Amino acid sequence: MRDVVIVGAGQTKFGEHWEKSLRDLAVEAGLRAIEDAGIYSKDIDAIYGGNMSAGSSTFQDNIGTLIADFTGLAINSIPAIRIENGSASGAAALHEGFIAVASGIYDTVLVGGVEKLTDVPMEDITEVISGEIDREWEAFNGSTLAASAAMIARRYMHDYGAKREHIAHIPVISHRHGSLNPYAHFKNTIKVEDVLNSTMVADPLTMLDCAPVSDGASALVLTTMENARKWKNDGIVRISASTVASDFISLHSREKITEFRSTIEASRKAYRMAKIEPKDVSFVELHDAYSIFGIIALEDLGFFKKGEAGKYLEEGYGNLDSKLPINPSGGLKAKGHPLGATGVGQVVEAVFQLRKQAEKRQVPDPRYGLTHSMGGAGGSSIIHILEVVR
Repeated sequence: MRDVVIVGAGQTKFGEHWEKSLRDLAVEAGLRAIEDAGIYSKDIDAIYGGNMSAGSSTFQDNIGTLIADFTGLAINSIPAIRIENGSASGAAALHEGFIAVASGIYDTVLVGGVEKLTDVPMEDITEVISGEIDREWEAFNGSTLAASAAMIARRYMHDYGAKREHIAHIPVISHRHGSLNPYAHFKNTIKVEDVLNSTMVADPLTMLDCAPVSDGASALVLTTMENARKWKNDGIVRISASTVASDFISLHSREKITEFRSTIEASRKAYRMAKIEPKDVSFVELHDAYSIFGIIALEDLGFFKKGEAGKYLEEGYGNLDSKLPINPSGGLKAKGHPLGATGVGQVVEAVFQLRKQAEKRQVPDPRYGLTHSMGGAGGSSIIHILEVVR
């Protein structure tokens, strides 16, 4: 298997883009990644695009071809494929791009993710997002993804004696870091009491426990180490691991709902593949679509024992100057969560961090970055571990 490296990274600002269409966002991110790589369109062999909801939110399918067309790459007749895996669609596209280069099928690929949601009425957005859970057995009976997260939070608090305040530290940390990120949807800082006192969404989770509905796009250029050495003298980031695992989609089919088996299995495979341990990770980008997801992921990824993550966050873990910086981008909660773009955007942030280009939110001297992307309420998890090529 060949080494796969990232030589280009680009993204739009995440947030409300009333003046831009889905294609505008995809093209902006894709061209930024290509420009960052310092290559030409003729150098790209294939496109993998992550998108969850365009068919139902903007009524635009065939996203891969759309991106190829409007980035000017269709003229080369290269394959362009859309990947859908819930809100882990972008990370899944990256996994497919990784496999393509590692296997030798293609030498250089453009991986992107895009979502355009803010034009859609909120009641329709709820329906779209409910497609991430079991439509027949959960959504049709009145459940939502937020309700699933709330049930998980209640059970977690019951089983481990966790305080409600512990869970609230995840959005507080994400907003603190998001306030330093020019690409973030939200740049305001918040306190634990703000989270607790904000509008209830699904008891015990409030509005500030939940990631926003965002528009945005992100993109990466993947290639071989041989090509990278020809094109760039520095700024090369290697993908040390790219792993995927699945679980039952519905909560009622799982033995436990206070852990994400898909995250546990994907991370175990990733650590073996990268030949590192959790203690070697310099920073982590968590899938904190709901604050409880971030708390559980920290434990499932091996950073803390079960039920203990919140206590450590209360003591200051997670900040940029701590032993384990969490969500230096602002996470899904503050940077934003444009579904299909999120997983790629996490890796764009990791590239910026490893290149030491993250400015005010820079993690001190990072070596390994880990990104965690999740579909639904843990039905699937995708882990990427990245390291800087020195």
